[in-house]
Amino acid sequence: VLDFSDPFSTEVKPRILLMGLRRSGKSSIQKVVFHKMSPNETLFLESTNKICREDVSNSSFVNFQIWDFPGQIDFFDPTFDYEMIFRGTGALIFVIDSQDDYMEALARLHLTVTRAYKVNPEINFEIFIHKVDGLSDDHKIETQRDIHQRANDDLADAGLEKIHLSFYLTSIYDHSIFEAFSKVVQKLIPQLPTLENLLNIFISNSGIEKAFLFDVVSKIYIATDSTPVDMQTYELCCDMIDVVIDISCIYGLKDDGTGTPYDKESMAIIKLNNTTVLYLKEVTKFLALVCFVREESFERKGLIDYNFHCFRKAIQEVFEVRMKVVRSRKHQSHLQKAKRPTPNGTPRMPL
Repeated sequence: VLDFSDPFSTEVKPRILLMGLRRSGKSSIQKVVFHKMSPNETLFLESTNKICREDVSNSSFVNFQIWDFPGQIDFFDPTFDYEMIFRGTGALIFVIDSQDDYMEALARLHLTVTRAYKVNPEINFEIFIHKVDGLSDDHKIETQRDIHQRANDDLADAGLEKIHLSFYLTSIYDHSIFEAFSKVVQKLIPQLPTLENLLNIFISNSGIEKAFLFDVVSKIYIATDSTPVDMQTYELCCDMIDVVIDISCIYGLKDDGTGTPYDKESMAIIKLNNTTVLYLKEVTKFLALVCFVREESFERKGLIDYNFHCFRKAIQEVFEVRMKVVRSRKHQSHLQKAKRPTPNGTPRMPL
């Protein structure tokens, strides 16, 4: 069992904390992103009354723990070891309900961030300004600016200007929550520069406009090339993945219902009415490459497929290096545990 105090678990599986006041939407975010729950179904979720931990292990890259903290729990209570909680945390997501009076939320945010930073200055602080689907575009921008200003002013007053907060406008009723989680997860992937570099090489040699490396299960993109991300482009990619998985589940299984709907043969081509082609190819069991290609460039599909073959081979090599590191650290962790004395003070004897 991986726990707060296990250094190996937090190194191999970075911990993401979900915090915020009650009814801010923390559990709904988790259910929609990682359990494919319909946003409308989240209306019937009961309020979380205990800490919930979930391991997300869809692939070697999307591999982390999420800890959902109830809004009513005072984890700064003397009986709570908040230092141990924050010590191994990779990212802290604080959810603020944009449709509510957020003064209390900002006060809790400031207290949480300042305590966490003292324990672990390496934490990424991510602020989700949530439930923005109920706000007009002007109101969204005004709310984000106000929360951004107040939160940073509070830190400046405390002499903590060096703490960096990242802000995202999110809603479970569109793809903004998936894009925000993508940005959070990318910061926890040590191989991200390598993946981005591979994607840049791939698109420049293939005449591709834009490429995403997606985790198929959660629709989080774990890497993209260096060109800017357009929200509509991202939404089209998510819709394409949904179509491919849904059709594969209907027609991709064997007659007896066995087999996997998504495998190394999985591939899809969708031609849009603006002379753009969407091209999806399976990279690994859990990863897909989704590309935007102009029709004239797609005529050289053989070149794209050859470059994709080289790209997939490089990704597999990155995976293999990652797995060697994981196995090495796991072995070191077991050795360290074996050296620890037993409760009565005698050293542990190897079996």
